[in-house]
Amino acid sequence: MTMSMHRRDLFRAILPLSMGMGGVARAAEPARDATNRDHGVAPSGPFDIVARFDGPGPSGIAVTHGRIFVGFPRHAVNHRGATLAELKGGKLYPYPDVTHSMPSDQPPANRLMSVHGMTTDARGRLWAIDDGKLAGQPLAPGAAKVIGIDPETDRIFASIILHAPTLLADSHMNDLRVDLTHGAQGTVYVTDSSFGLSPALVVVDIATGRQRRVLADHPSIKAERPFMAVVEGRPLVFDPPQHPPAFVWGGVDGITLSPDSTTLYYSPLTSRRLYSIPTDLLADFSKTDVQLAAGIRDLGEKGVADGLATDAKGRIYTTNFEHDAIFRRNADGTFDTMVHDPRILSPDGIFVDGDMVYCTLGQWNRLGGLNGGHDLRVPPYYLIRFPTDVHGPVDTTKPAHG
Repeated sequence: MTMSMHRRDLFRAILPLSMGMGGVARAAEPARDATNRDHGVAPSGPFDIVARFDGPGPSGIAVTHGRIFVGFPRHAVNHRGATLAELKGGKLYPYPDVTHSMPSDQPPANRLMSVHGMTTDARGRLWAIDDGKLAGQPLAPGAAKVIGIDPETDRIFASIILHAPTLLADSHMNDLRVDLTHGAQGTVYVTDSSFGLSPALVVVDIATGRQRRVLADHPSIKAERPFMAVVEGRPLVFDPPQHPPAFVWGGVDGITLSPDSTTLYYSPLTSRRLYSIPTDLLADFSKTDVQLAAGIRDLGEKGVADGLATDAKGRIYTTNFEHDAIFRRNADGTFDTMVHDPRILSPDGIFVDGDMVYCTLGQWNRLGGLNGGHDLRVPPYYLIRFPTDVHGPVDTTKPAHG
């Protein structure tokens, strides 16, 4: 009885607001055409197409001394092209040379198998993570490694083989960042997003090759489950074995350093949260997982992201495969939409060079393994770039022009 009275009283209160003269209900004014649309789906933000690739899909990207380097991994499709290439005059050239970058009969430890994430250090040297994986084949000994190349000489100066117990049979060494402020020659941080369900952070001392696997059991490292992502308008659930993976998924994946290398930021691929940890802790091989976990900070949501990158102001750029977009997390924790466009499918590797941001678009969500054996990718694949600062951030609450 009391609930019925409350509902009747509420109806009486609302009724006068919805009635016109003579007690006749009238419809609201029609929405104006200029505002009766979802402004968030319109393309926004300026970007240039740096290159179009008709062959293998691109992943890693790094720019140093005006030179552009792109990685083409072989773990999804064992292609016959270069796995690491320099982009010059619109053409790709195997890098550092044909012997290392093209398929061959050389032992896995002596060549590049499947280059994925890429970065540069504070000295402008190029670094890449070779995940070592060829599609349909087990991970071979010596295949997974950290590679350092000096662009001044175009020679490999560091090749650190990853091995057990740091490397697992289902490891997917995905991305890396290089910190020259810790260790005699620097420290490398690698995300093992895992081809299975065993992700972890990997720490490597450049001078000695000493390496270890950390935080494998921490929630900030693992893929969230159950987890739903909306990709190209399709609601897809990650919750194996009940739901087979239908979108690109994995544990800790995106990784980036603060400009002064004091903080490492990271995020699982199947997650919307951003985490950080002091490099003083992470680079210290004497620290236990318990001690490392005490230094982790949950920085809140940032959307789903594959690649992460930082500019000189400490702002973090996050790719987003749900919204065909790239966002920026500002120093105060607010976000801007930098670019948004239906061509920005599976934004992957991302790199900041001065006042420009570069990003590869690989269409990875369309791979046959995620679509019942049907490869739905449509070349060309793109490498795009956009400025770190434009005349004003995109405001999707305001009517779009046109």
